[in-house]
Formats: sequence, C-alpha cells, structure tokens
Amino acid sequence: MNILDQIVQRKKEEINDSKSKTSVEVLKNSAFFERKTLSLKKSIKIKSGIIAEFKRKSPSKGIINDKASPLEVASAYENFGASGISILTDKDFFGGSFDDILNIRKQISIPILRKDFMIDEYQFYEAKSIGADAVLLIAACLSPSQVQEFTDLSHKLGLEVILEIHTEEELEHYHSKIDMVGINNRNLKDFKVDLQHSVHLKNQLPKDALSIAESGMYSVEDFKYMKEKGFDGFLMGEYFMKNEQPAKAFEKFINRIR
Repeated sequence: MNILDQIVQRKKEEINDSKSKTSVEVLKNSAFFERKTLSLKKSIKIKSGIIAEFKRKSPSKGIINDKASPLEVASAYENFGASGISILTDKDFFGGSFDDILNIRKQISIPILRKDFMIDEYQFYEAKSIGADAVLLIAACLSPSQVQEFTDLSHKLGLEVILEIHTEEELEHYHSKIDMVGINNRNLKDFKVDLQHSVHLKNQLPKDALSIAESGMYSVEDFKYMKEKGFDGFLMGEYFMKNEQPAKAFEKFINRIR
C-alpha cells in the first residue's frame, strides 16, 4: 500500500467520524456558509499567479515548520501579492486543521484553497462552512465520474475547483467545467519530482485551460522556467514554509521575481 492509499484509507475513517458528530444541516448553519466566495481563477489572472501554501509537515519531508503562525504567514502572503492561499486541512499526514482556515478567514480578503483529499460530498459542505473559496480534486484518488460529480457540487456551493493530475491517463479526468488544472510536479505515490514531465502534460491540455504548476519548485529559477513554459499559476508551499520566517521568505521571493 503506497502513501496515497494510506491517506485515503485514513480519510474515509475521518469522514465517517465527522459525519457522526456534525450533520450537513449543521454545516449549512455555520457563520461562513452563506458567504459569497472569492474567485481564485480571477485572482490568478490579475495578480502574481502564486497560490502560497501554509503547511506544517508532509509525508515526504516530515516536519517542515510547526512554529509559524497561520495568520501571520497568510497576512504576508496577501500583503505581498499572492493570488491565493492554500491551507492543508489534513491532520494526520500534514498537521493541518479547520482552525487554520477559520482563524484567518475574517482577516484575509484573497481566495483560500482548502487543500485536502476530497473523496466524499460531505467534505465540500465542510469546505464551504469554514470559509474556503476553492477545493482540490486529486485525480489519483477519484474516478472521472467522481470528478464530474464533485465539480457540479462545488459549483452549486459557490466553490471553484482545481483538478490535480500527474499522469497522461489522468488527463481523462478533465472536463470543460473544471476551473483550473493543477499539474503536480511531484508523484504522490513515490514523491519523485519532474518539472519536464509536467510541461509535457500541460502541452496536452486544451489551450484555454488555466494551468497551475504544483509542488517541487525550489528556486526562483524553477518558477521562471515553469512560467516560461506557459503555466498560469504556481502552487508553492515548502519553498516558503521551510524558512523560520515564511513571511519574510515570501516577501524576498516576490521581490526577486518582479
């Protein structure tokens, strides 16, 4: 069983537990549920294109930064021009929580991506209830029909969708209603990084698909390379979070690419 299979198995247990404690009707009555969401797609087009991530740890890297304040980091991301903020909400494997989004939603006026392993419609109601604007659909753990179903549900709730792919076979998950396509430079099954592989996949997408390079960009040069290859957006987290002061690291990075 690879790490993705382990995560999905644990996620099913987590969802069942959440359902037993909090109904969808309760989620619908949350303070943020009726809030008008922000468009991550539009923000990518008019700002830096960077979806800057807050992430404490990962299965491949272990602890990345468990000291930084979500609000302090998110505020810096917004102030220095991020198009959006990605926040991991998986607890067991990434050290995230719903509180990380809840604690910054009222203070931040750019879109927030709930980044998690979305495998059940219940999670989309959760995302809306905590103030997220967009969700990630990972092709590696969903069927094409599930992607279609979850995209429709997301749009019904006012959420935008990033479809994450890594293989040519996963291109079959794409459909015209998808808002953005994230191409993960890192293979979720073995964590190997290959930027050129992502460029190859991007070139097979429809020309009007808004593309996002995800993960594995560790330098300004990596960023510029992917931008030159035509990517519209860039989901980056570890590059900033591995620093003791992620806020300063993001500011420095933005100044270097301008």
